[in-house]
Amino acid sequence: MWLLSAILGAAMLLSCSGERTRVKTEESRGADQTGSAAIEFAPPSPETIPGSQLGERIRLGYQIVVNTQEYAKPYVGNRLNCTNCHLDGGLNPNAASFVGLAAVYPEYRTRNARVNTLADRVNECFERSLNGRALPPDSSKLQAVVAYITWLSRGVPSGATLPWRGLQFIDSRRPLDPANGKNVFVNKCAFCHGSDGLGTMAAPPVWGPQSYTIAAGMARVSVAAAFIKSNMPRARGWSLSDDDAYDVAAYINAQPRPDFPGKANDWPKGGKPSDAPY
Repeated sequence: MWLLSAILGAAMLLSCSGERTRVKTEESRGADQTGSAAIEFAPPSPETIPGSQLGERIRLGYQIVVNTQEYAKPYVGNRLNCTNCHLDGGLNPNAASFVGLAAVYPEYRTRNARVNTLADRVNECFERSLNGRALPPDSSKLQAVVAYITWLSRGVPSGATLPWRGLQFIDSRRPLDPANGKNVFVNKCAFCHGSDGLGTMAAPPVWGPQSYTIAAGMARVSVAAAFIKSNMPRARGWSLSDDDAYDVAAYINAQPRPDFPGKANDWPKGGKPSDAPY
């Protein structure tokens, strides 16, 4: 059904793009962008990655995102790939797309009460969503992922409004009903994700030891519901109601999954979780 989470950051961004980016906060993001012109979602195709040395780095970044299990296995602790959440290699505008992200980092985040680079966000996804470990700051793999995201962000000016950023959040009109979520999962999701939620050849695990951790973005019901509503099933033709999407998310996130000890340090100094986009 998906996965993630989650994900992205970048000090190397400056060396890849040669441009200075503006630091923004999650709280002021919308206000900062008031009056700025929205831009068109028009990312380059991976087929047009240049054949230069930089192109080789970008291409490696693309492969890491799409085939994380093969190209970054030492840093992954479950069976997920980045593209399980950032669908289509980060090119899907409905699934936490990477397009334009290089233009919004560095950025202050209340989750850890500090300025995060694009490389920080990439590593956060490796740790939280992939249940792995951070890539070293000087790692060619980390630089490659940042280069790929930076390349996807060409032509996006710093501070531009990204209408597609993150996920399109939805509202539930009634209390969550995990029992209904279980029924919906069995009838509409289990074919791909397995009746036990542990994944199949067709789709990744959505709970269990090989899925995302309790600290992943997707572990928040509102985030999972938004992802499910916009993207599941991958073969479109029908979609869940907002309420059913919330119920399925509540059911899935109530199942066992890997712990994340560092979660206790999230939202310091009285901060609280928000549904701010990636």
